[in-house]
Amino acid sequence: MRLKKHLGVILTGVIIGVAALLLAHTGNPGNMGFCIACFLRDTAGAMKLHSAAVVQYFRPETAGIALGAFIAALVTREFRSRGGSAPMTRFVLGVFVMVGALMFLGCPLRMLLRIGGGDANALVGLAGFAAGIGAGSYALNKGFTLRRSYPQGRLDGAFFPVLFTCLLLLSVAVPGLFAWSTEGPGSKHAPLVIALICGVAVGVAAQRSRFCTAGGIRDAFLFKDFHLLIGAGALVLTVLIGNIALGSFSFGFAGQPVAHTDGLWNFLGMALVGWASVLLGGCPLRQLVLAGEGDSDSAVTVLGMTCGAALCHNFGLASSADGPTVGGMIAVFVGFVVVIAVTLANMEKE
Repeated sequence: MRLKKHLGVILTGVIIGVAALLLAHTGNPGNMGFCIACFLRDTAGAMKLHSAAVVQYFRPETAGIALGAFIAALVTREFRSRGGSAPMTRFVLGVFVMVGALMFLGCPLRMLLRIGGGDANALVGLAGFAAGIGAGSYALNKGFTLRRSYPQGRLDGAFFPVLFTCLLLLSVAVPGLFAWSTEGPGSKHAPLVIALICGVAVGVAAQRSRFCTAGGIRDAFLFKDFHLLIGAGALVLTVLIGNIALGSFSFGFAGQPVAHTDGLWNFLGMALVGWASVLLGGCPLRQLVLAGEGDSDSAVTVLGMTCGAALCHNFGLASSADGPTVGGMIAVFVGFVVVIAVTLANMEKE
């Protein structure tokens, strides 16, 4: 009975792990088989929101996740158009989720993938992520809320997955319309069909299981509930086994693909991601899935993350394999000021 309770989230972790291994094996950068921050960063570049030539490619996985969640929600009659819960606050928090992720060089999913690949820097990131979630969980316990959302027309909820799907179709039908990297991470990608199928599969599975990396640690802190964490563990174990089998496991700090070794800023970047994700009600993957099932507040958050990626690359805030930039450090500091202000401003008075 206990295994049956956790089966859905375990299966989701396995599906994400297999998808990440397959995508990396067929073209995506190493240890970046499935990363929401990286996908949105490259997609923002493809739409010419930033001019960093090495990270421009419309990632089919992004549209696939939203489309998969949309289809799953429609089939199971869980599609609910809703919104109106502090949209501008969510947009700004989405921007700073991306600031933190690009300081670390990856979203929470990529953090787990990097752990499964042997990247010890990601363990430092995990400690920061947990610390940030701890701060956010404390705020929730003290009455933090962004207020309730309200029912909206079905078209409002459908706009986001339909929009991303149409943009993907345009990127295929009109080759010169979007920017395409010829070198760097943006030039490395799996075949479109494989990427789209993996995205849809993850979108369906994550919608059904409510998989969320931030939610797993949050629930452990607040309720001693480890259900979602079991799914994250299944993901890491799947990737670990796969990397060992493929001969691509390499433990250590130095020489990891698309990573830097500055422990302090790996910690602080993921701490910012964790804190903001708890305030938002879910990690980047969860926000993308919620946007697919009709939540326009999460759609606004994803747009905030996309704009955040553009800001990071237009103003030199994103880290590289050489380490963080001074501008990125300042941006992370500003991010902490913002999340503290949002936290204090949205405490319910007893």
